[in-house]
Amino acid sequence: MIVEDMFLSVDEFELRTGWELKPEGFCKGDICVPAPSQLTRDAKLDVTKVASLLQMPMVSDADSGLSAVGPEAMGHSLTTAVAPELELDDVDGNPFRLSSLHGRKVLLMAWASW
Repeated sequence: MIVEDMFLSVDEFELRTGWELKPEGFCKGDICVPAPSQLTRDAKLDVTKVASLLQMPMVSDADSGLSAVGPEAMGHSLTTAVAPELELDDVDGNPFRLSSLHGRKVLLMAWASW
């Protein structure tokens, strides 16, 4: 989810992530993660703290004032943000190396028909 305000209502957080605040903590399906006991439904959630608690990766861009919070990893997240060397042909058939974009922000998208 993309956020501008780092403090969300419990209702908005639930709607955007699927995690529900219950007496036992934040729950999604059969998984529950304990939440601070003083947390109430009318509280504003600090997205940074909750993302860390739920093991949701988060990146922020200070220039734009935006942050992106990924789905929960539950211990299965990447250990590095370094991409392996990748070389593919561009639309004209010329080789293109991912490393040619070193130092720039890059969004990789993948698609499969199956």
